[in-house]
Amino acid sequence: MTATFHPPLVVPLPTRRATVRLARMLAGELRIGDLVLLRGGLGAGKTFLCRALCRALGVPREVPVQSPTFGLVHEHEGRIPILHVDLYRLGGVDEVEQLGLGERRADAVMLVEWGDDYAEELGGAAVRVGLDFGAEGRSARVTVDPGTRPEWQTFLARLAE
Repeated sequence: MTATFHPPLVVPLPTRRATVRLARMLAGELRIGDLVLLRGGLGAGKTFLCRALCRALGVPREVPVQSPTFGLVHEHEGRIPILHVDLYRLGGVDEVEQLGLGERRADAVMLVEWGDDYAEELGGAAVRVGLDFGAEGRSARVTVDPGTRPEWQTFLARLAE
């Protein structure tokens, strides 16, 4: 049986509550080994979405979920282990490989800000969320790479309804 791949899905995010709702929907699908790559300009809401994902995955409110820009990787415990990664400051593939994130993905869900250029080094097959704010307001463009779990295609189809 061949998987049907859906085109990118644009989800309007007119409020912070809408972003939290999207995070809860995504979190309901996340499993150990999943990779979520977040992209968007500075201030687009990548860290806000990661924080909402972590909360939806059971990270308690008293645990700070902040951008790991300088620490590069923050580990959180929810219903499953979470690696929150920010690759903004990295200079290239070698630095990503030195972090060993591709191997660590097997034991956690990985949320990566600024990771699009390093998908292969992170283990490939990702759910991609591009955040944008333009004249139409904020939105998320959600796509899934070939090779992701088939459930992600089903998720996109449900989200499109």
